[in-house]
Amino acid sequence: MSATLINDVKTTFTNTFKTDPLLIFSPGRINIIGEHTDYNDGFVFPAAVNKGIAAAIQKSDSNFSTAFAIDKDSKIEFELDKIKPSKEGNWENYVLGVIAEIQNRNKIIGNFNIAFKGDIPGGAGMSSSAALENSVVFGLNELFNLGLTKHEMILISQKAEHNYVGVNCGIMDQYASMFGIENNALLLDCRTVEAKPYEINFKDHQLMLINTNVKHSLSDSAYNDRRSACESISELLGIKALRDATEKDLETVKDKVSPENYQKALYVIQENDRAVKASKAIENNNLKTLGALIYRSHNGLQHQYKVSCDELDFLVDQAKENKHVLGARMMGGGFGGCTINLVAKNQAKAFGEIASQAYKNKFNKECSVYFIELSKGTHIVK
Repeated sequence: MSATLINDVKTTFTNTFKTDPLLIFSPGRINIIGEHTDYNDGFVFPAAVNKGIAAAIQKSDSNFSTAFAIDKDSKIEFELDKIKPSKEGNWENYVLGVIAEIQNRNKIIGNFNIAFKGDIPGGAGMSSSAALENSVVFGLNELFNLGLTKHEMILISQKAEHNYVGVNCGIMDQYASMFGIENNALLLDCRTVEAKPYEINFKDHQLMLINTNVKHSLSDSAYNDRRSACESISELLGIKALRDATEKDLETVKDKVSPENYQKALYVIQENDRAVKASKAIENNNLKTLGALIYRSHNGLQHQYKVSCDELDFLVDQAKENKHVLGARMMGGGFGGCTINLVAKNQAKAFGEIASQAYKNKFNKECSVYFIELSKGTHIVK
């Protein structure tokens, strides 16, 4: 968490609204492995990170509420009894959606002002949207003593994204952002919405992100199309979700589904298994096995689930050519964003430079390298 970010938000809020705010930090997240398994009731392995959204919030005696996206220099005013999706779309619906879902639970909130700013790179697949949703619901819960549990708050955030943003997301992003534990990753069961923490201490290795700086929008039909394919195959198998299927089960309906959808479902079943195996590899400090699982995950995302892109594949290939990198894969929804890399600490900077130069030579654009720390979840900043 950046002290500069917190101070910027506090100063801007105080100058704009002339009151002292409650300060909230809500982190973004990485996901070590378990991609596109969350909405299949499967296992994922995320961790909250030290980049996120800082929000300043306070009650208002005005007859309307105001939300201010500082880094976009964009402000909206709204009346709480007339909440509806913004035609502008964009960031407004993450905020308005959370308010609507709180009201749907018959919780009473009064007028308020909120200002926020983030240091999560946009489109990096690090869930800036979940961090924003969580900061709003957490802040309103504190401000108006709504008595919501953290589990209730993340369901509100998720519903906001479904109903106001139009992305039928799973629960992983909101969970990791809300429940993160410093220096730990969480093996999250997306059916029970319970997680087991695993301390991440890779000793002479570390996790590093490389951002393609290719932007993707999860609202694009590709995400919802894949979710629909998974749900229709589950229905065909007579199960609640693909989490309940084995590869043998899937074989029984092979002639009833398209080859493309068969491969997508097969990927989900295999990735679910990889997430559980990865937790055991971390427990046993077996980083070679972990790295191999991460590479296999990317292979499935590229060839079976088909959510990768040339830029991501190129960066993973760069990792494969470097003996100091044990594993790499695309992270997030796909079609851009970051690769996550398990790399020797004393070679991480050099690998970042080599990969960046190769990327520039190939695509004539810059990628960005991030070193991240694992952080605690959404919290009040004193």
